[in-house]
Amino acid sequence: MDAVSIVIPVYNEARGVDSLVRRLAKLLARLPEGSEALLVNDGSTDGSGDLLARQANEAAAPGIRLLEHPRNRGYGAALKTGISAAGNDLIAIADADGTYPLEALPKLLDRIDAGAAMAVGARSLRHQPAIRRPAKWFLNALASWLAGERIPDLNSGLRVFRREHARRHWRMLPDGFSFTTTMTMNLIGDGETVVFLPIRYRERVGRSKIRPVRDMAGFLLLIARMSMAYSPLKIFGPAGLALMGLGVVLLVARAFIENPFGVATTVVLLMGGIQLIAVGLLADLVNRRGGS
Repeated sequence: MDAVSIVIPVYNEARGVDSLVRRLAKLLARLPEGSEALLVNDGSTDGSGDLLARQANEAAAPGIRLLEHPRNRGYGAALKTGISAAGNDLIAIADADGTYPLEALPKLLDRIDAGAAMAVGARSLRHQPAIRRPAKWFLNALASWLAGERIPDLNSGLRVFRREHARRHWRMLPDGFSFTTTMTMNLIGDGETVVFLPIRYRERVGRSKIRPVRDMAGFLLLIARMSMAYSPLKIFGPAGLALMGLGVVLLVARAFIENPFGVATTVVLLMGGIQLIAVGLLADLVNRRGGS
């Protein structure tokens, strides 16, 4: 097993800092020599940065480093800062809120040694807050359909990968919460092996930074972008067939009942459907040629 750099964004997590540093110090003692933990204070306003520095000194763990953003730049931006500053090619990421079991990292690292491009700690829906379960289920199901394989946890914050896989898509990785979603879809779209290992998700310490409505809309937009990049036919195909189907229904209806829609409407629907399918086929051809 290679040495690993654990990157953890921290934003207003003062209540959980003490536990976080102690858990990291204990974990680093079990990992290969040269492993480290990079805590990226993302412009916290609750004193998290000072607490992190003090706790790291008291823990006397030389492998724990503190990086600072002078202002809040976002979850993905904090991960990028940590990944860029990491001393190892093997990268692990986790959250600072105590929800993810850091002790599961060695099992994820074993999967990288076995040849996986990325190993993800997959949370069960029953271990997550009930209010988020419908949205999580929908996002996972939609992403699985677009990717053509089962994705049990699209945006888990506990995962291990090699830096080269992040660097390959660096410009596409956003500064917000959808960083992990983007990585998942990109690697699967590239045909890389992404494995998911079940983990137990714990109750968080402090207050969640997720804003359900805004972040849900952002996730859906991201998945639409990913589908355009890797599976355009799965978007344009069904949409085109739906328009053509509606056009055929209206055409047949004119033979049996008085149809309030004119012939022009039917023709527009049929032609629109054909054009959408043609665009999907063309985009799919471009993607395949670009990847060959």
